[in-house]
Amino acid sequence: MAETALNDTRAPLGITELRAGNWRLALLVAVIVMTVSIIALPGEISFWVSLAAVLFVGLSIVINAWGNSPGPLLVAPALALLVVMNIFPLMWSFGLSFFKFRVNRLAPPKFTGLSNYEKILTDPTVWDRLQTTAIVVVLTVTTQMVVGFLLALLFEREFPLRRVLLMLVLTPMMLSFVAVGAFFRFYYEPTFGLLSQAVRVFTGEVFILQATPAGAMAGIVIADAWMWSPFVMLLVVAGLVSVPKYLYEAAEIDRASWWRKFRTITFPYIRSLLLLALLFRTIEAFKLFDIVFLITDGGPGTSTETIAVYVYRLGFQAFRTSQASALSYILLFVVIVLTNLYLYFARQRDAQV
Repeated sequence: MAETALNDTRAPLGITELRAGNWRLALLVAVIVMTVSIIALPGEISFWVSLAAVLFVGLSIVINAWGNSPGPLLVAPALALLVVMNIFPLMWSFGLSFFKFRVNRLAPPKFTGLSNYEKILTDPTVWDRLQTTAIVVVLTVTTQMVVGFLLALLFEREFPLRRVLLMLVLTPMMLSFVAVGAFFRFYYEPTFGLLSQAVRVFTGEVFILQATPAGAMAGIVIADAWMWSPFVMLLVVAGLVSVPKYLYEAAEIDRASWWRKFRTITFPYIRSLLLLALLFRTIEAFKLFDIVFLITDGGPGTSTETIAVYVYRLGFQAFRTSQASALSYILLFVVIVLTNLYLYFARQRDAQV
């Protein structure tokens, strides 16, 4: 009898069964209520009705888990925090991208369909900022990959003071974006900055790195590469130390050149880690905002204004909230495409092996 009762307790509830833990029925009711409220009620009322429906579904799930398997309730607070802090803002901003809404006005959102996406994709300013972003991504990621790889070759071997130098090299990666941006802003400052003072020794004139678009771009690339080249170095070092020593010993016996040992032994071990570093740094460079905003503020003019800075200006300075949300989700789509390209190439490499 006890086993039968236990089986009855764990049996799934039918969708039409009126019980407190029937989350399927609660979900169906919530979807119907939310749909009707969005269509028939004003925006400020439908919001609270929809929120109440979501809370009703969450309560029914908790009641169902409490009676059947209380284990998942242990992670319920973390999941609730994730929903409140991440998932709900994402869904809310995604919904706003289909409405006409400005956060500095009291007018309720007005549904406009895909018009915000159409405006964004036909705006020449957006394409200009995307072009600037692409230049920044190519320059900074290339610099980080080259510098990080050279540092990895250096720190792969043991030498005096290796640990001390390694800690100093890793320090920039541990700093905040604000600290790095402020440091390089003062470093590039024309009146008392170290760079200007060093150039003045040879030219006798004040040096303004950010006076030209090329100089401002170089300042951003140097700052970002200084901060994140150690990250690439760590990944490459992890691959280098995993190479079996006997392979190098066999190559020495065969009198293989350095380039041949690198191409046939070293590179196959670090290739996947290089691709991983390339993916991470490309995604982060594509979203680069803090350093650009703090060092150049997009100047001179708009020559270094990346797409992330433009989203900030669109949403928090021009208060075109809905268009800023639409542009943000276009950028999210680009990041997803980049990630899937990496996974595709990784699978192709595994298939060849």
